[in-house]
Amino acid sequence: YQRRVRGVSYFSRVLYTNQFEQEVMNRLFGTSKAKGPAPNLTDSIASLDGRGDSVEKKIQKLDIELKRYSDQMRKMRDGPSKNMVKQKALRVLKQKRAYENQLEGIRNQSFNMEQTNYTTQMLKDTKGTVDAMQSGLKEMKREYKKVNIDKIQDLQDDLQDMMEDANEIQEIMGQQYGMPEIDDSELEAELDMIGEGMFDDDMSYLDEAAAAPTDIPGSSAREEPAASQLDEFGLPALS
Repeated sequence: YQRRVRGVSYFSRVLYTNQFEQEVMNRLFGTSKAKGPAPNLTDSIASLDGRGDSVEKKIQKLDIELKRYSDQMRKMRDGPSKNMVKQKALRVLKQKRAYENQLEGIRNQSFNMEQTNYTTQMLKDTKGTVDAMQSGLKEMKREYKKVNIDKIQDLQDDLQDMMEDANEIQEIMGQQYGMPEIDDSELEAELDMIGEGMFDDDMSYLDEAAAAPTDIPGSSAREEPAASQLDEFGLPALS
């Protein structure tokens, strides 16, 4: 029992010593922080745009301050007071120039990152398009294996043969039975005779119709005045 107690106290001292040493090392060199997610281009561009907007607002404030100093100097006479205001205006102008240089650098960085992001996205889209085309090609090959061109050609030949057989059946079914055999030359001669004698029949009824009177019964013909009895306007002349 005493050995067991001594063993426990020994390991406790060792554990305590190790913890103490680890704590001292942490205080001297610090502890390692957990790594967060790696920054991406979109977040970096948004961060730069935010910084650029902040700098631009500062430039706008300096413009307002410069205008105020400029208005004051126009109303003041030459002297120490005007020189003091001028020095303030020069200081604000230097700050404005510094902010403008910072803004230009930020905008250039943002533009370059946007171009990089655009190129990266375009490459991703291209890869997706190529992957889709490869997948479609595999699908086409898989479906093409299910198609037999020889069978399709045989099917077309069979359909053509069936159509020819059907037309032959229709011709056979349309034949006439019990008709005498007549020479075509005799039929043509008879047709010519019919054409010549078609208008040789008695057509006296046309002559009788032409000789019939055209006057309406009960009406008398009105005499037309002579040309000498008409005036210059074609009306009967007054005697």
